[in-house]
Amino acid sequence: MKKVALLLILLAIISCKKNQDNIKLTGFVFGTSYSIIYNSEINYQTQIDSLFYVINKSMSTYQPNSDISKLNRNEENEVDEHFRRVYAASKGVFKATEGAFDPTIGAVVNAWDFGPEGKIINLDSLKIDSLMLSVGFDKVFRVHNNIIKPKAAFIDFNAIAKGYGVDVIGEFLESKGIKNYLVEIGGEIRAKGENTEKQSPWKVGIEMPHFDKEQSILKAIEIHDEAMATSGTYRKFKIDSLGNRYAHIIDTKTGYPSKTNLLSISVIASDCMTADAYATAFKAMGIEKVKAFLESHRELKVFFIFENDKKELETMALNGFPDM
Repeated sequence: MKKVALLLILLAIISCKKNQDNIKLTGFVFGTSYSIIYNSEINYQTQIDSLFYVINKSMSTYQPNSDISKLNRNEENEVDEHFRRVYAASKGVFKATEGAFDPTIGAVVNAWDFGPEGKIINLDSLKIDSLMLSVGFDKVFRVHNNIIKPKAAFIDFNAIAKGYGVDVIGEFLESKGIKNYLVEIGGEIRAKGENTEKQSPWKVGIEMPHFDKEQSILKAIEIHDEAMATSGTYRKFKIDSLGNRYAHIIDTKTGYPSKTNLLSISVIASDCMTADAYATAFKAMGIEKVKAFLESHRELKVFFIFENDKKELETMALNGFPDM
């Protein structure tokens, strides 16, 4: 009888722990918003804020005293573990995509000044050619904790750092024994376990492209112990005198904006840093090259939203990207 009573008490405790409310943290970081939901009784806001601070101090090009800003000014500077991890991942994607993903293209992106005015700025071709001389991540090397680069090279990890930040927070929560969480920063997501409040898998939305800044969801999918990043071209673009729309994707071979019919690329991978980098690379590669690439990269699941020749929206799911 005592054993039965003890078993019932233990089951009650386990049930209470499983059904306890999630902790939900929200705020702003990396120039965007974040949302963190996890199943625990402990609020880790202070520790998470500290992690955000350290990542920014390492790789924010908007902070003049960050490691990457000092590096871009060619000041002597050692890089930390966060920088080294992102550097290594960037090298891997750079090589795999034959340069479609290139963190040294940042200076050219800045020169094109993609802003809200919506008109192509007439850059001098000589200036673009000059900037392109320092583009190429294969010209950048790491020796121990130091980065060796061409003097004019500008390194920018903004196309991968958000995803990395998501992973850092996810890894931190896992280190605290948390098995059920969802971390989202600016639309980049990493999820583990389930939403214990709803007793169901984590569900995330794929946004419908809108050029007028309206927001709506095209489809919702379940995500299981994996990460997803989405890169869109429909919010930041310019239109030339002929009405052609150019995305803020700069061709890493020419230094000029890419004309593309791709509006949104969502990538699911085992970690968010990888998903983030490939979502950026795939914008520059285009659908046909990506389809060929994915034949030997079955670990990446991809969902395209694009315009066909009739300017109608179409979608394409590859490598088992989940349905609704």
